[in-house]
Amino acid sequence: MLQELTIKDFAIISDLNLSFYSGMTVLTGETGAGKSIIIDAVGLLAGGRGSADFVRQGAERSVLEGQFFVGPKLLGPLTEELATFGIEIHDGVVIVSRMILKNGKNVCRVNNHLVNIQVLKRIGHFLVDIHGQHEHQELMKVERHLDFLDQFGQEQVAEIKDTYQEIYHRYQVLTRKLKEVRTNEKENAQRMDMLTFQKQEISDAKLQVGEEKQLEKERQWFMNYQKISDALSSSYEALQGNEFSSLSQIGLAMDEMDGIQELNQEYQHLYEEIASSYYQLEEASRSLKVELDSVELDESRVNFVEERLNLIRQLKRKYGDSEEAILSHYERVVQELDATLTAGDQLEQLADELDQVEEALQKAADQLTEVRKITAKKMEQEIIAQLKDLYLEKTVFEVKFQKKVWQRTGQDDIEFFISTNPGEPTKPLVKVASGGELSRVMLAMKSLFSESQGITSIVFDEVDTGVSGRVAQAIAEKIHYIATNSQVLCITHLPQVAAAADHQYFIEKEVVDQRTETKVGELNQTERVEEIARMLAGEVVTDLSRQHAFELLKLSK
Repeated sequence: MLQELTIKDFAIISDLNLSFYSGMTVLTGETGAGKSIIIDAVGLLAGGRGSADFVRQGAERSVLEGQFFVGPKLLGPLTEELATFGIEIHDGVVIVSRMILKNGKNVCRVNNHLVNIQVLKRIGHFLVDIHGQHEHQELMKVERHLDFLDQFGQEQVAEIKDTYQEIYHRYQVLTRKLKEVRTNEKENAQRMDMLTFQKQEISDAKLQVGEEKQLEKERQWFMNYQKISDALSSSYEALQGNEFSSLSQIGLAMDEMDGIQELNQEYQHLYEEIASSYYQLEEASRSLKVELDSVELDESRVNFVEERLNLIRQLKRKYGDSEEAILSHYERVVQELDATLTAGDQLEQLADELDQVEEALQKAADQLTEVRKITAKKMEQEIIAQLKDLYLEKTVFEVKFQKKVWQRTGQDDIEFFISTNPGEPTKPLVKVASGGELSRVMLAMKSLFSESQGITSIVFDEVDTGVSGRVAQAIAEKIHYIATNSQVLCITHLPQVAAAADHQYFIEKEVVDQRTETKVGELNQTERVEEIARMLAGEVVTDLSRQHAFELLKLSK
C-alpha cells in the first residue's frame, strides 16, 4: 500500500505531504482542483511518462516521493525483481523518488538506488495499478483480451505458458537457422568449388617450409656458374698446371731446405714452415680438382628451379607472403571444406530437429489452449456474477476461441462476447457494449484480479463517470469490496462512492501570493457529511442534503 506521498513543485502543487491508509480512500473536490494531478504523481512514481511540463512555473524541478509497504503475497516476487538490479528491500518498505528537471531530464531512485525509467516501470508494476477513465478502452482492443484471460488464470496458465514460450523460442531459432542454411546453399556450392580448387592447387605444389630460400640459393649458383668454373680452373692451373706451377716450385724449395735443416735450428724452422705450406696447398689442389671435376651446368635443373620459384611466387600472391602463411591457409581451407561438406548433413539434422520441436510446440500449444478454455469457463461465470452486482444481471458473457498460427502467446485468438438483453445472441464486446457497460465489465475484472494479483495499490480515476442511482451505489460497493484485498485510492464525483470510503480527502484550489495552489486535507466525520451534501446538492447545501449525506454514510457503515 501507498503509505506516504510527497509532492513538490508539481503542476499547481507547491508542497504537499499526504499519509494514506489501507482500505478505500476517496479524493473529492471541485473539477480542476487538482485531484488528477495527485494521481498523475502516483503514476509517475510507477514509471509513467513524465515531461518538463509537470514542473511548476518558476521552479527548477519537480520532486515526487512515495513510500510503499508490500504485503506477503508480492514480497517474494518483488524482492527477486529488485535483486536483479542490486536493490535490497527491508521490512517490506519500498521508497520511490523521482525528480523531473526543467530541461526534461528525469532522475529516479528506488530505495536510494539510481534506476532508469524502464526499471522503475517494472518495479511500479508491483506497486500501483491505475485505472483511469480511458482504461476501459483497453477492452475495445481485441488483442488485449488474451492478456486479460491469462491475467485472470495466472496461477493455472503461467507455468504452461512459460513452457510453451521456451519451445517457441527454440522453434524461432531453428526456423531462422534452417532458412539461412537453405538460402546459403547456392553460395556454399560456389564457395566449395573455389575452396576445392585452392586445396588442390596448394596440395599439388607439395610446398616445404624453407624451400624457396634453398632454391634461391641454387639459382644464385647457376647465375654465377661461369665465374665459379673459371676461378676453379685458373686456381688449379696456378697450383699444379705444369712443372713450373706454384706447388712444384714450393716443393723444390722444401727439398733444398731439407738438405740444410740439420745445420741450424733456424733452417729447420724454415723447412717446417715451407713443408706445412706445401702440404696445405697440395690438399687445396686436390679439393680444387674435385670441385672442378664436379662443376657441370644441368639445364634441366636450371629450368626446374626457375619454374618452382615462379610457382611459389604465384602461391604467395594468392595465399600469403610466406610458405608458412600458404600452408596455414591450406589448413583453413581444409577445415572449411570439411564444415561445408557437412552442411548437407547439418541441413538434414536441422530439419529433423525442427520437426521434433514443432511436435513439442503443438503439444504445448494444445495444453495451453486446454488450460485457457478451462480458465475461460471460470472467468465467464465469475464475470457474470460480478456484473449481477452491478445491475447487469441479465448479461451473458462469453470468451470465444479461434486457432491461429503459432505465435509467442500461443495458438489462441481470444475475443470477449456479450449480450445484455435476454434472448439476444452474444456479439463482440467491442461492437455492442456501451461506455457504461464497458466500465462495469472492467470493474468486474478488477474485482476478480484484485484477489489473485495482490497489487499494493489500485487507483480508480473517475471510473464512475456517467452513472447514477442504484448503479452508482453498486459501483461504490464493488470498489469497497476491491479495497478488502488491495488499498484503493479513488477520485469520484459520486456521493455514493464517497460515502462508501473508509477515508476521504478534500482537494481544493487556493490563491496564495497571486499563485494558484492545490491544498489537500483529510475530512473528519462532520466534514464528510458537509462534503457529501455538497456533492448531492451542488452549490447550495441544505439541511435535507446534509441529512441525506448522513444517511449515506450511515448506510455505508
